[in-house]
Amino acid sequence: MDRARFSAIKTVYAVQSGGAYSNIALAQILRQEKLSDIDRRFCTELVYGTIKVGASLDWKISKYVNRPLEKIDAKILAVLRVGMYQIFFLDRVPNSAAVNESVEIAKKFCGIGASKFVNGVLRSAVREPQKSDFPTDESVETLALKSFHPVWLVKLFVEEFGIETAKKICAIDNIEPPLCLRVNFLKSSRDEILNELKKFGATAEPSQIVPEGIICRSHGALDSFKPLKFGMCQVQDESSMLAAHWLNPAEGDFIIDCCAAPGGKATHIAELMKNHGRIIAADIYETKLQHIKENSKRLGIKIIEPVLLDARKIGDKYPNQADKVLIDAPCSGLGVIRRKADLRWKKSFDEISELPQLQSEILESAAKTVKKGGTLIYSTCTIIRRENEEIVEKFIKLNKNFKIVEMKTFLPHIDNTDGFFISKLIREV
Repeated sequence: MDRARFSAIKTVYAVQSGGAYSNIALAQILRQEKLSDIDRRFCTELVYGTIKVGASLDWKISKYVNRPLEKIDAKILAVLRVGMYQIFFLDRVPNSAAVNESVEIAKKFCGIGASKFVNGVLRSAVREPQKSDFPTDESVETLALKSFHPVWLVKLFVEEFGIETAKKICAIDNIEPPLCLRVNFLKSSRDEILNELKKFGATAEPSQIVPEGIICRSHGALDSFKPLKFGMCQVQDESSMLAAHWLNPAEGDFIIDCCAAPGGKATHIAELMKNHGRIIAADIYETKLQHIKENSKRLGIKIIEPVLLDARKIGDKYPNQADKVLIDAPCSGLGVIRRKADLRWKKSFDEISELPQLQSEILESAAKTVKKGGTLIYSTCTIIRRENEEIVEKFIKLNKNFKIVEMKTFLPHIDNTDGFFISKLIREV
């Protein structure tokens, strides 16, 4: 029995039926199974591909079964999903292998009776692939099917950007992004990390956007990359690194990171401050504060103070005290869909509709902590106006003592980064 495929099926089952996060579930399975590099890559491809295709894959499955998918046992459905993904979306995998291995796994994972059902469905798909061809019209629903996005999200992108840009955003969401590393200048240099990556067998190049950034086009299992383990570098996208540069921290500053966990931006700010000054890193979850402590220790940073605090109350605790303040606000995450296979299917329009109220409350409170002449950064990893420009514009109308210095939405298909929003405000009075 194929261990890579079985591992993928167990992971897909944990994510789509148990509510697990794909990256966490996959990491756990890979640690348990100890697959070869080739099998690890194949398993990863199956997991993220199957989850990414999501409802579009289920649409295809529905064409070969005579019952609603919710009536099919969750384990059987996981086997069908991974099998169908290979048949329709992995050209290099022979259909015979996809079918036969799925049937064998179904015997162990679901039982003999289930394996016969799996065999019948998958063989029918191989025999009549045209039966599940996607429609050819130009509707939003068809674009959603073909681009593996929920219909509500495609409608939102069309509303925000127009149909042509929406198509480009959906397309790039399905392209695997490169890994980005941030060099920790307290412990290393970019040349040193690039050299270590070369010895590690990775293909990497310097970022053209940020001086500490490195773009990795290919790499092995990062668990065994020692510079990462010993805090000489950190995984972080270029657009996210820009938030600290827009903040422009200086040695000796008192800085507040209002929504800090797991500490990527806070530790970057500390590195730019050369570990001199004071940073309050606030979050509402004790477990997440522990991540900040762990990351700070690994990176050799000593000026970060993790604080358990709701950002909506931070203005009362530190009024008029901070030189600079960063709000990396809770958001829909629609700019990083390409990095999180399950994100597009876990979000809902209702959830996104509730976020602007929270974001505005955080911005209003955080602004109270800024000294006269101080800097306030509001950023998100989403690309829609209601969570970005509209939040800042509403704030400025109500707070005449602040002015906007700069504001930009980074789009993956234009800026070659994750989707990200940054605005820089200055308190004048």
